[in-house]
Amino acid sequence: MDLEGRVTELERRLAALELPEEGRPAKDRRADRAAATEPEREPGAGDDLWALHGLKEQFADLGADNGGVLFTGAVRTPAGLRYEWQYGLATDTVLDIDWEDAADSFAALGRPVRLRLLREVLGGRCTAAELTELDGTGTTGQIYHHLRQLTAAGWLHTAARGRYEIPADRVVPLLVMLTAAGR
Repeated sequence: MDLEGRVTELERRLAALELPEEGRPAKDRRADRAAATEPEREPGAGDDLWALHGLKEQFADLGADNGGVLFTGAVRTPAGLRYEWQYGLATDTVLDIDWEDAADSFAALGRPVRLRLLREVLGGRCTAAELTELDGTGTTGQIYHHLRQLTAAGWLHTAARGRYEIPADRVVPLLVMLTAAGR
C-alpha cells in the first residue's frame, strides 16, 4: 500500500476511535458481524505503534493526563464469522472500578476444558451434542457443568435449544485475554 493510502487508512481508524468522555466507557462499543470491505493487510505496516500513537493523541485531545487502555479487534473465526469490536477506558476509571467484580469472569476461564469448549464453539461446534463427543473433555454431566459456568459468566449464551455461541461482544475480549496470557 502506498504512503497516501496508509495515511488515509490511519486517519479513518483514528476518526473511528471514540474514547471515554469523563471516565465513561467508549461511545463506540461495537460488536457486529460484518463482512470486510477492505483488503486484509499485515498489522503494523509502516509504523509498528500506530494504534498506540493514535490512542495517545485521542487522550491528549481529551485532556486525560493519565492516558487509558484500548482493546480492539477485527477477526474472522474458523467458522467464517467476522467480528469487529473496540472498547476503551481512561486509566483512572480502570483503577477506580471494583476489580473483584471480574473474579467470576476470570474464574470461568480458569479450566483448560472450558477454554477448549470455547475454542470449539468458535470453530463451529455449537451444539451440546457435538461438544459432548469431544475426547478428553469429561462426561456429559461435566461438560454441561462447564457450559453452565461459561454461560453464567457471560462467555457463552444459548442461541437455541442445545446450541451455544459466544456473544458477539465477547469474542474479541476473549481473544485479547488469551493474547495477554501468552505475553
